[in-house]
Amino acid sequence: MERTDGMKVLVIGGGGREHAICWKLAQSPKVKELYCAPGNAGIAEIARCVDIGVMDFEKMTEFAKKEAFDLVVVGPDDPLAAGLVDALEAAGLRAFGPRKNAAILEGSKAFSKDLMKKYGIPTAAYETFDTPEAALEYLETVPVPVVLKADGLALGKGVLICNTREEAREGVKTLMLDKQFGSAGDRIVVEEFMTGREVSVLAFVDGKTIRIMTSAQDHKRAKDGDQGLNTGGMGTFSPSPFYTPEVDQFCRERIYQPTVDAMAAEGREFKGIIFFGLMLTADGPKVLEYNARFGDPETQVVLPRMKNDIVDVFEACVDGTLDQVELDFEDNAAVCVVLASAGYPEHYEKGYKIEGLEKFKDQDGYYVFHAGSKFDTEGNIVTNGGRVLGVTAKGKDLKEARANAYKAAEWVEFGNKYMRGDIGKAIDEAIAK
Repeated sequence: MERTDGMKVLVIGGGGREHAICWKLAQSPKVKELYCAPGNAGIAEIARCVDIGVMDFEKMTEFAKKEAFDLVVVGPDDPLAAGLVDALEAAGLRAFGPRKNAAILEGSKAFSKDLMKKYGIPTAAYETFDTPEAALEYLETVPVPVVLKADGLALGKGVLICNTREEAREGVKTLMLDKQFGSAGDRIVVEEFMTGREVSVLAFVDGKTIRIMTSAQDHKRAKDGDQGLNTGGMGTFSPSPFYTPEVDQFCRERIYQPTVDAMAAEGREFKGIIFFGLMLTADGPKVLEYNARFGDPETQVVLPRMKNDIVDVFEACVDGTLDQVELDFEDNAAVCVVLASAGYPEHYEKGYKIEGLEKFKDQDGYYVFHAGSKFDTEGNIVTNGGRVLGVTAKGKDLKEARANAYKAAEWVEFGNKYMRGDIGKAIDEAIAK
């Protein structure tokens, strides 16, 4: 669809991932007007922010229709799983992201495990349970450590690694009886514990063709040395030194394309982003999990390295013409360090003024993506979440990119600022080998 007058695009979401997507869209010569709902204080610099919640489908579709957007990009998992793309399409809009029947790939762990079993996609052995009694009974028979996963969406946090049987029993109680993650824990998946390196790979999909982006690795735990609670992600690097050409070839043949074909065969055509969480085990790569959207903070290291105009790629996914697109990435590296509020992911204070953001202006290869920020009544940018900012820097290799990211992380200050000091530690281990 050729448009001469420039496009009007809406991005839905308000985190670091959406800031990176908006930043990438803003670079496209095809985009004339950029909006974001609800957005944040960082996004407000490049897009017009509109105060509509991501789950307010009625208001969102009404607004999108009234403004006649040429393209709507849905960022977060919850509205995708609840069917926002379907609602937008029903209102006659072009939307990027999977429909509800395809977003189940992330929305239900049980569905995705059953799909992998049915189509022979390598993953950990598992069983699914609807009652705590049955889960507890099964746990007495399996080797530990064992992994418990809430079936539904729990913001990336509903996964418990239990090293002893006692921990496993407690875990069932946490998920199914205490309902720590609400209805996400009505059903749980118990799976074997896999060891190896974790790698994340994001891919664009148009229903049949898949185009793989560059690899990345996230750091989920809150504290250094992978201690503390699981979070939405404390930092990431790209590319992963462990994602070798051999691994790539295996995954393309046995995991990536088979997943897209399996979804099509199930009558759940997948258009949008599939995020493959992989474990590189001694028996070869296996799928840890799927996400049906861009990863956060993976997006913040992947998109700055992508050379393509992202509008072309989004449109090709919507139109089913992705086979005509070749992705092109810079031959360098990027590291993102998340600046969080101390106490995240549990209790933390917000509302602290953020200083030093201007230092990123006109700095080539340094970026600050806002995850939890807003304007106070005086117009200052203040902290408004657990994860506040993602500081990304590029370098010729991972080592340089990491040094640059930690240097830039010092440019910004706010009360209770906290970050991990060991993002990308695995890089040294890779070099040592």
